[in-house]
Amino acid sequence: MTYLDESYWTNRYKEKSTGWDIGSPSMPIKQYLDQIYQKDLKILIPGAGNAHEAAYAFNSGFDQVHILDFSPVPLQQFILECPGFPETQIFQEDFFNHEGKYDLILEQTFFCAIDPKIRSQYVEKMFELLNPGGKVTGVLFSREFSYEGPPFGGIASEYLKYFEVMFDVIKMEKCYNSIPARAGNELFFQLRKPK
Repeated sequence: MTYLDESYWTNRYKEKSTGWDIGSPSMPIKQYLDQIYQKDLKILIPGAGNAHEAAYAFNSGFDQVHILDFSPVPLQQFILECPGFPETQIFQEDFFNHEGKYDLILEQTFFCAIDPKIRSQYVEKMFELLNPGGKVTGVLFSREFSYEGPPFGGIASEYLKYFEVMFDVIKMEKCYNSIPARAGNELFFQLRKPK
């Protein structure tokens, strides 16, 4: 879908049509970060938007958090709201062109924003960006939508067909700590790149 380009997302931010943004860190990701004691992990948050999870992680002592978004609008806002965050760790670019190596990639409303036709490319890119033993962790929708996305939904069995090709699937389970508006419609998942 060619319309899902930088200008599409920039317009969504300018129009404040950002229903995916809950205004705070996603509780499943927040609680996941809270139980990690290894603060020197190199973390990437693609499709970070307003990057509430990045601000939370950075303020919790993770100083190697990197964020990426297609649109400059939320990134400029993030710089204003999190002034101590290193600007060298902020990338305004297409995820599929990004280069780097990470220990952890956090997934929060990025997978559901890309055209389902390129989900296999998403998996390949995640694999490429991770160090051996690195993980992708986050939240996916566990529902289909009755309209053309984004967001684009799906179910666990469908996601597993993509992920199991390259990753060890550690978790793919119903989310118990979603916000009320998404209760029963999210999966918490964790993938590991084999060492």
